Amino acid sequence: MTRIRGTAVIMGLGVALAAGAAWAEDSPFVGRWHWNRAQSTLPPGEPSPNDVVSEISRANGDSVTWSVTIVTPDDQAHVVTLETGDGEAHRISSDTTASVRLIGGALQTTFKGPAGRSDVQTCTVSADHKKMTCKGVVTDGAGHTARYVDVYDRM
Repeated sequence: MTRIRGTAVIMGLGVALAAGAAWAEDSPFVGRWHWNRAQSTLPPGEPSPNDVVSEISRANGDSVTWSVTIVTPDDQAHVVTLETGDGEAHRISSDTTASVRLIGGALQTTFKGPAGRSDVQTCTVSADHKKMTCKGVVTDGAGHTARYVDVYDRM
């Protein structure tokens, strides 16, 4: 299922700056995160990116600033940045919107694209603040869904 998931991985989730900033910001999400290919599960038929780095510089009750760099299988780097927190959808490309909000101890993102495609993921950080796990569901617009899990290690 080709998806908005490429954009979601770009965002995904994963999600930061240096570890020191994470505690200064008082949010476990803040920091740089590297996608752990071995611990992640892609939707069936999904091509694996060559690399993903997620950087969250702010994640508090009022706003989230999140930048994701994904290197596609053909070695093309793409960067998506989202600054929000109001839960409202914001355009991140010509045909895709994204919303992000902090709900309790979870960071929730929703991507909506052409033809009714969507990707909803919820990210949580481990108690030791070293792993971020984003569980998501991709919908192709025709009612077909696929689940995935993206795991990130703090850099």
